[in-house]
Amino acid sequence: MSGGADDTDLVVETVRDVLAGHERSTLTPERRWDAELWAELAQAGLTGVGLPEEAGGSGGELADAVAVVGTLAAGAGAVPVAEQLLVAGPAVLAAGLTLPPVDQPLSVGVSGALRVEDGRLSGTATDVAWAGVVRHLVVPAAGPDGEVLALVDLGDLAASDAANLAGEPRGSYVLDGVPAQVGPVGELRARYALARAVQLSAAAETVLAWTVQYAGERVQFGRPLAKFQGIQVQLAQMAGEVTAVSALVDAAVQRLERGEPVELAAAAAKVRAGAAVDVVARLAHQVHGAIGFTQEHRLHHLTTRMWSWRDEAGNETTWARVLGAAVAGDDPWPALVGIV
Repeated sequence: MSGGADDTDLVVETVRDVLAGHERSTLTPERRWDAELWAELAQAGLTGVGLPEEAGGSGGELADAVAVVGTLAAGAGAVPVAEQLLVAGPAVLAAGLTLPPVDQPLSVGVSGALRVEDGRLSGTATDVAWAGVVRHLVVPAAGPDGEVLALVDLGDLAASDAANLAGEPRGSYVLDGVPAQVGPVGELRARYALARAVQLSAAAETVLAWTVQYAGERVQFGRPLAKFQGIQVQLAQMAGEVTAVSALVDAAVQRLERGEPVELAAAAAKVRAGAAVDVVARLAHQVHGAIGFTQEHRLHHLTTRMWSWRDEAGNETTWARVLGAAVAGDDPWPALVGIV
């Protein structure tokens, strides 16, 4: 797969075609993810987009991987593609480790107390994205000389039963001397934050589009909702939030594409995306007359994910502290430049 805008457009259309055959449904303890969707994405090579072919991926550019993740987020695809394509996969390769087969789900966890000794990982990994679903896991861990990145094959290891508000698994693993590949941890946490920001941006854009459509079609007192000034103000507020988030996410992705440090840009994107959730989700439900809270409504599937993703990979407070520490010195200019 080569790079370019035409290739990215093709990737988006392919993902949309795949999604079209899979109905959105609420996740439950019995149905923790969409295994059929994952299998179809893997068969099409979409679970390896943006990862080099020589490492076992499908090739393509970072923009292609971002497009896959954003399209799946907008379609409420219940699969660990964001974690694999934007976080764990690139982190494994950057650390010089062997990438697991891309048709086997690979995820990330950045919470818990873990230690690596003599190539074995011990401790508890908490809040693992898609725990109980994934085969391979990437985590930061304490090593003899500082923090490292550890990659483990979970095999049949059981995970605790926990989920976020959208029903996506977020359980824990107790690891007792599990063999691990070990390398530099790099910007794992920043990549994770950026991945969630990419998902939030795509979901917010879709929620805005649905709300504009609904306001134009729903008639009250003899005219469409969109003709009322109050509704127009709400739609404008939503559009402003969506535009701001998109700009910062794009800036962070561009820094990654250029091979530049991404922590501050990812921090800014995650903070702004998290703050936008309150406005976009709240106003969308108001305009829809609260019908979107029902599990059968499409709005339910995205807003529950937005509320969940807002708190994952570090919330606004976590990343605002990173930004604050960076600009608190005598010369804040380098930090400000690092954001965009």
